[in-house]
Amino acid sequence: MAQGITELISQLTQQVVSAAWGLFLLTWSLGWILRGAPIPFLRVKRAGQDLVEDAVWAAFWLAVGSTIFAAVSYIANTISSSVTGVG
Repeated sequence: MAQGITELISQLTQQVVSAAWGLFLLTWSLGWILRGAPIPFLRVKRAGQDLVEDAVWAAFWLAVGSTIFAAVSYIANTISSSVTGVG
């Protein structure tokens, strides 16, 4: 039962992380498009710069969170395997 729960959580996390990386790429691309567009409005260019900066921070925290989750998942699987005797 515990193995099924950890697999479910791992699967859901992979789906959420994949969607988050897709959103990062969309935001980062849109930011660079706005920043590099030949539009004479400084606010539009600044909005593009803000999107790029926010996307980079989001990617950093997404990578940190994914790493922490992978470590916790590995530890949980190791403990679960040692408790059930499956190696």
